[in-house]
Amino acid sequence: MSAPRLPGPRLSGPRFTTPRAVGVVLVLAGITLVLAVLALGLGAVRTPPADVWQVLLGRGDDLTRQLVLELRAPRIVVALLTGAMFAASGAMMQGVIRNPLASPDIVGVGAGAGLAATVFLLAWPGAPAGGLPWAALAGAWAGFGLVLLLAREWRGGDRLHPVRLALVGVAVAAALGAAQQLVIVRAPDGLGAALSFLTGTVYGADSVRALRVLPWALVLLPAGVLLSRTLDILNLGEDLATSLGTRVAAMRLLCLAVAVALAGAAVTGAGVLGFVGLLAPHLARLLVGARHGRLLPVAMLLGALLVLAADTLGRALLPPTEVPAGIFTTLVGAPYFLYLLRRSA
Repeated sequence: MSAPRLPGPRLSGPRFTTPRAVGVVLVLAGITLVLAVLALGLGAVRTPPADVWQVLLGRGDDLTRQLVLELRAPRIVVALLTGAMFAASGAMMQGVIRNPLASPDIVGVGAGAGLAATVFLLAWPGAPAGGLPWAALAGAWAGFGLVLLLAREWRGGDRLHPVRLALVGVAVAAALGAAQQLVIVRAPDGLGAALSFLTGTVYGADSVRALRVLPWALVLLPAGVLLSRTLDILNLGEDLATSLGTRVAAMRLLCLAVAVALAGAAVTGAGVLGFVGLLAPHLARLLVGARHGRLLPVAMLLGALLVLAADTLGRALLPPTEVPAGIFTTLVGAPYFLYLLRRSA
């Protein structure tokens, strides 16, 4: 059976918006906003919606304001930003590699970033927080490069075979994940718990972590959208893209650099959240089609909504115990990944 290809974008017609796409964006944005407000009141100590609303209006007692604004709000911001970044990274990887199984956690990007961030924190515990994303970025590139090296051939310089990429990516991610766990286990007392966010959770996210992720999101997410036309052209195939005057190798490298940077920075905020970068782009493609000008914003919203929903459910399900968001995203994403893998065989 031949491997399924991503649906090709049509370059005629409106570039970014259609009434359907605008409607989808508005609905998803509304759902995300409502869920974010509800999440401000959920946790081990529940806060009634009326009290949350009073805090948002600048009122309320000091304890409630501290709980909502200082403890929960940064966590929600981190969940939204990292979800959008993982989703954008997956959508860009799928577009560049032209492989429906590409996503940061499957092609070694997330695991490489997680391992590098762990080693960085252990080796330089007093280093500035701004250095962590750069370490994660280096690890993300190393993990991704290792997968590409082991998966070997580009089909016609244009495409990796889906099954080979997925199997090699899973193996490399497992090896890098095991190395990360070994590093954490051998860490000094108390430090292993401080690194727990690298396992796929936004637990303990504070304003420092939010501000660490925010600049990367503000630069890289718009950069991904600005590259949407290039992604559409690359998805047509190398020969046709070259005939349209595109410098394929340079543009492919640029798009991959942005995608890997998105995933690397997201790992520093929420760890390796499984399958967000796989699920969100596929759902977005079903809703608004393959044009990246529409696909990327919708995928970002879906990724943000998915991570926020997973984190909110993890906080509300068994209080005061918290279930990591990564468990829920994996429970949803793993069956879908197996379905795609079977189609690609």
